[in-house]
Amino acid sequence: MYKFALSTDSTCDLFHDFIAENDIKIARLSFSLEKDGRIEEYLDDFTEYSQYVDFYNKLRAGYTPKTSKLNYEAHLKHFLALAREGARDVVHFTISSGLANTWENAVQAASDVKKDYPDFRVFVVDPLTATSGQGALVRMALRCRNEGMTAEETVKFINGLRLHIQHFIVADDLQFLKRGGRISGTAAAVGGLLRVKPIISFDNEGHLGVIDKVMGTRKAISFIKHKLETEGPDPQFNYCVVVHTDNEPAANELARFVRTQFHIEPYVEIMGPIIGSHVGPGAFALGYLSKSLRNTF
Repeated sequence: MYKFALSTDSTCDLFHDFIAENDIKIARLSFSLEKDGRIEEYLDDFTEYSQYVDFYNKLRAGYTPKTSKLNYEAHLKHFLALAREGARDVVHFTISSGLANTWENAVQAASDVKKDYPDFRVFVVDPLTATSGQGALVRMALRCRNEGMTAEETVKFINGLRLHIQHFIVADDLQFLKRGGRISGTAAAVGGLLRVKPIISFDNEGHLGVIDKVMGTRKAISFIKHKLETEGPDPQFNYCVVVHTDNEPAANELARFVRTQFHIEPYVEIMGPIIGSHVGPGAFALGYLSKSLRNTF
């Protein structure tokens, strides 16, 4: 019998089968795709790899994505269901507070559910990251749960890991970053013409920002390899993940490098549609747990 229930929203980008096999409670976001005035509504609940590829092919074909955050009502419904199932302690992960106010919504909803279920406690974790970084912390919390740790012990451990996650994200089409307000229209236009690849990461407050710019995909991959050579994954965890938005060649090259240099089998994943809508197709990223604190910019 586990000492707490493990819960997360779907921006963690963990695959459906992994979520189901490990009894992780999931609060799913929604998104839409628009083209020629027609809007298609979806739930972030892909179960097959082909669904991810189809999504990115639609973006390439000119569909405009739009995502929605989890509001107070969505969290209230999610936590009420857990309380009614008999859950007492819950460790729940939201998307980074630097990207949305989801953490505040979750805290308020959990507090309101507790009014009717006094023994129900939700420990809401702000991961200060998203997608595979958030997924990494959920995986670590899963280890804690399976080893018999309490919710309090797990949250303390996870909060100590958050700023040790290093991120290097490379977007292919800067127009998606422009649409999300991450770069200006002029920068996106010039960058596209010059094949500039911004290297994006999370700061200590969980905001996204550009830490460097390089010319072309090859130099972007070399940049990430150099960062790994400077300080690789912490041997205590040997955790590394490569994620992409339908760019298997770049992801596989980075995964081979990690295997060869560090003898670590990295997780290789395709990014879900929520964060993928803002990064666009053809992107790739690498994240790992390091001994030092994450880079700032």
